[in-house]
Amino acid sequence: MAIADVSAYMHLSSEDVEEIGYELDVIRRDVEESLGTKDAAYIRRVIHFQRALDVAARLMIAGSRSKVGWVAGTCALAYAKSIENMELGHNISHGQWDWMNDPEIHSNTWEWDMVGHSAQWRYSHNYRHHVYSNVLGMDEDIGYRLLRVTTDQPWRWAYLLTPLRNLVLAAMFEWGIALHGLHSERLRGETADAVAVEKRKFLAKGARQLGKDYVFFPALSLRRWRRTLAANATANVLRNLWVYVNIICGHIPDGAETFDPAVVKDETRGEWYLRQILGTANFNASPLLAISGGHLCYQIEHHLFPDLPSNRLPEVSVRVRELCEKYGLPYNTASLPRQYFRTQRIIHGLAWPDWLLRVGRRRD
Repeated sequence: MAIADVSAYMHLSSEDVEEIGYELDVIRRDVEESLGTKDAAYIRRVIHFQRALDVAARLMIAGSRSKVGWVAGTCALAYAKSIENMELGHNISHGQWDWMNDPEIHSNTWEWDMVGHSAQWRYSHNYRHHVYSNVLGMDEDIGYRLLRVTTDQPWRWAYLLTPLRNLVLAAMFEWGIALHGLHSERLRGETADAVAVEKRKFLAKGARQLGKDYVFFPALSLRRWRRTLAANATANVLRNLWVYVNIICGHIPDGAETFDPAVVKDETRGEWYLRQILGTANFNASPLLAISGGHLCYQIEHHLFPDLPSNRLPEVSVRVRELCEKYGLPYNTASLPRQYFRTQRIIHGLAWPDWLLRVGRRRD
């Protein structure tokens, strides 16, 4: 789909599109001008809470003698890991808190608690994904090179393994992110020596992470090392599953469009904004759920303003939704179960050949 076709379908003139861009720029400016001590205090509170919860969870896992205590500690650790990965790692690496000029809470210095190297992820995510959102052949996040999520992707026999691929991707999502970042480094067109350097960074980070989760902390538990090892592995899987759900529910549900590469040629600011609105989706989440997912339940707003602090997205969403209503644009949002069901329907439905899908539609 070309952006010009989208504009015509939405009954928007080129002037309308640029006015949308102007109004969204106003929203951005209003938030940027209001950033201050309350926002800085928010991110520091989250950091302190996450670290305290991580320590408490590990003590509970190692010290509890009951299964209930182990389960509670493991769930708390999974929640702490989710916050670190999403509300902290993901958002800090986006530069959402660079305005504070705090060397610890900065996109160039923060290293997250997962196997992927944050610098490699920043290129694949902040640049290739957010600049070229949902543009086929340019945004590597479309299906993660594993899943078919649009009929514009040619069908291959390998897609028949989608149920297995999807399950493995969800359970090992941090490894998918890590390999995704390494793959994107290869796409930069760097020399073989430069790629080798990035590969060594990837291997070193993975080794440190595996050593921390599966050697260091279990060793600290002495005779209870098996409990700690099992808890760390379970918490990582739970974190991976939750991150997977957050990401796919913001990009794959019905109504999230993909675009032809022609859209980026001479693309205006207003057209870029329009592409973000049409290519993303939100879901409803409580404050505790939102924090554990990096506030990506507001994926539309995040894609419009990826470097605005996550704690401001709820208020931004009110203005964005009003703007969509004003111009007759879709604002794709629903409950989390509904959005998840819609993503799985697409992922598993498109695993089948196109001719079989056409036969099914004729029967309906």
